Amino acid sequence: MSPISLSPGTVADADRGNWVDRHAPVWLRPYARLARWDRPIGWWLLLLPCWWSTALASNVAGATWPNIGHLILFLVGSVAMRGAGCTYNDIVDRELDAGVARTRSRPIPSGQVRVRDAKIFLVLQAFVGLAVLLSLNWFSVVLGISSLLVVAAYPFMKRITDWPQLVLGLAFSWGALMGWSAWFGSLALAPVLLYAGGVLWTIGYDTIYALQDIEDDKIMGVRSTARLFGSRAAPIIGLLYTGAVLFWAASFWVAGIGWVAWLGLALVAAQFAWQVATVRLDDEALALRLFKSNRTAGLILFAALVLDGLI
Repeated sequence: MSPISLSPGTVADADRGNWVDRHAPVWLRPYARLARWDRPIGWWLLLLPCWWSTALASNVAGATWPNIGHLILFLVGSVAMRGAGCTYNDIVDRELDAGVARTRSRPIPSGQVRVRDAKIFLVLQAFVGLAVLLSLNWFSVVLGISSLLVVAAYPFMKRITDWPQLVLGLAFSWGALMGWSAWFGSLALAPVLLYAGGVLWTIGYDTIYALQDIEDDKIMGVRSTARLFGSRAAPIIGLLYTGAVLFWAASFWVAGIGWVAWLGLALVAAQFAWQVATVRLDDEALALRLFKSNRTAGLILFAALVLDGLI
C-alpha cells in the first residue's frame, strides 16, 4: 500500500476538512480524533438499533411517537460509548495500528495522545455513558452493564478468531434490546429478533469496512471476516444481509407492525442488494463509501417504524 500524505495531526480515514480539523480547539483535536468525533458513522451505527427498538416498542404500546427523551438519551449515550470504545480499542491496538497505513496516523500511534491521558479520557466518556444508563429503569441498567463483557473482549478477537466482526455485532446491536427494555422494563421475542438481525447486519457492513485493510492485516497477522471470505466476500455479505432482513421481518411479524414498516424494510433490502452488487475487493474508497451507506439503510428502517406509528 502506498504511503498516505496527511497534514499534521489529521487521520488517514477521516474525511478531509471535517469539523474537528476545522473548528475544534487545538487542544481538543487529538482527543476528538481518538473518540472518532471526526467520523460520526460509528456512533450512528451504534445508535440506530437503539432507535429502531424504541420505535418498535412505541408501536407495540400504541403510542403515536417514540419516547423523545429516550431517543435523546440514546444519542448522547451512543456518542459517549462509541468514543469510549474507540479509545479503549486504540489503547489495546496501539502496536497493531502503528503497522497499518490507514491507522498509524491515529492519535496514540502517531504520538498525539499519551496512553495515560487516553485512559483518563476513556474513564470520562464512560462516566457520561453511565449517567445515561442510570436515567433508565433498573432492568435496562442491568441489561446495559451486561454488554460490557462483550465490549471489553472485542479488541482481542482479531488476534484469536477469524470472526471479530461477530463479536462487534453482538456489542453494536445491543441497542436493539435497550430501546424496548427502556419502554417496558423487560424483553420479548420481537426485540430479540431485531437484535439477531442487527448482529448479521453488523458482520456484513464491517466485513466491507475490513476490505480496506486486507493486505496490511495479512502482514500484521490480524484476522477478519474480510480475509476469511476472500473472493467470496460479496455473496457471503449478501447472505448475511438476507439473514438480517429475515430476522427483522420476523420481529415485525411478531410485533404486529403495519404496512409502512414493511415497505421501509423492502427499501432497506434493496439498499443492501445495491451494496452487494457494487462492492469490489480491490477498491478501498468504494468499500468505505458502501460501509458509510449503512447509515442510510438504518435511517430508512427507523423512519418507516416512526411513520407506521403515526399512520
